[in-house]
Amino acid sequence: MPELFEIPENITVHLGRPDENASNVTVPFNDYIKNVASSEIYPTWNESAIRANVYAQISIALNRIFTEYYRSRGYDFDITNSTQFDQSFIYGRDYFSNISEIVDEIFTDYVVKRGSVQPYFTEYCDGIEVTCRGLSQWGSQELAQQGYTPYEILQYYYGDDIDIVSAPVGGGVESYDGTPLRLGSVGEGVRVIQLQLNRIAQNYPLIPNIARADGVFGQDTENAVKTFQQIFNITPDGVVGKATWYRIKRVYFAVKRISELFSEGITVTQAQRQFPSSLEIGDEGVPVRTLQFYLRILSNFIPTMPFVADDGVFGQSTRDAVIAFQTYAGLSPDGVVGRTTWNALINAYDDIESTLRNEYNIASSLPSPGNFLTTGSTGNAVELIQRYLQKIARSDSRVPPVSVDGVYGEGTAAAVREIQRQFGLTQTGAIGPLTWEAIIRRYNDFS
Repeated sequence: MPELFEIPENITVHLGRPDENASNVTVPFNDYIKNVASSEIYPTWNESAIRANVYAQISIALNRIFTEYYRSRGYDFDITNSTQFDQSFIYGRDYFSNISEIVDEIFTDYVVKRGSVQPYFTEYCDGIEVTCRGLSQWGSQELAQQGYTPYEILQYYYGDDIDIVSAPVGGGVESYDGTPLRLGSVGEGVRVIQLQLNRIAQNYPLIPNIARADGVFGQDTENAVKTFQQIFNITPDGVVGKATWYRIKRVYFAVKRISELFSEGITVTQAQRQFPSSLEIGDEGVPVRTLQFYLRILSNFIPTMPFVADDGVFGQSTRDAVIAFQTYAGLSPDGVVGRTTWNALINAYDDIESTLRNEYNIASSLPSPGNFLTTGSTGNAVELIQRYLQKIARSDSRVPPVSVDGVYGEGTAAAVREIQRQFGLTQTGAIGPLTWEAIIRRYNDFS
């Protein structure tokens, strides 16, 4: 079979008929499929019917992208949300959990005619109010109840000469090879997962550190995987299957992007939390970069929000993210950041941090404005930072050794002052957002 093309990271959806004057939104491809599936079918259906419909929905979307159906006609989007032309997409809607899990598992799989690489245009309709030459959605449920498998349902409607194939994911994401990683597994795939979980743990401190990224899936790796799965609402079985594999990749790249943002000198302060002025497309400067900081972090937790570059320019991608947030927050989606939208952004950021801190017993999963550690502080946050300082001290003799006991004493303060000295910060011995990021950056230097 010819070489498969890559599954795109994102898809751009036109919120209307092709020639209708409507907005475009760019969303992660698997989130798009979750939205379509949650809009088109019922979560109470038999699992075989759900899977068959999801395969069809994936294939239609990939066919539009592969053939450049709209872009070759001069449009600046990949697909519409008009059921007259494509499939339903309700921007900002919630997903059904069982459908979401199925999509995470199979979003890289699609239908082809045997011997072809092109995703097949798997036309479908509800089969009651509208009939078509392809899959009947209600008919697929009846077949599933009769014991048909997803593949058999697809064959029933599209012919025996179809295959379901799996393609790699674009954007530098290593593709899942089909083999679950579990206790006892060995190899390079295990080592990569270990390294990425350890990096994710810097932003999600509840995830236990894997002492040795040696490619051997031991008990500490299983514990880290289970904790990751708990945090991201995946069945905590400790096995890195397809859904867990791609979620680890997505979160890993997200936290790296956040780290890159801080390495460029943008750190949230109490002053930056104050409403600067109304921001809209065309604006530039530090207030826009601050806005982009919040949008970038929230995009890791709100599936409908696209990722935003940190360039200090309020362009179309920033406007799209603002509209996505406004829709999520129940605000008028005008793409302008006024005081109401700004305050909602700050509140959403604080709510996410508070939820993670309380629900998962983590001291600070995000750089926290106003959250200072100083002499006398105790708890998980102190223990976490002491682990970082201990690792730094082993590689940098200028940093005094630190005991990991969860108590912020003079030894911890002395090590903090040395880090502050190295980064040109005021040597207070206390840890605020700037010092927190300095410690993590130095830790990364020696990891």
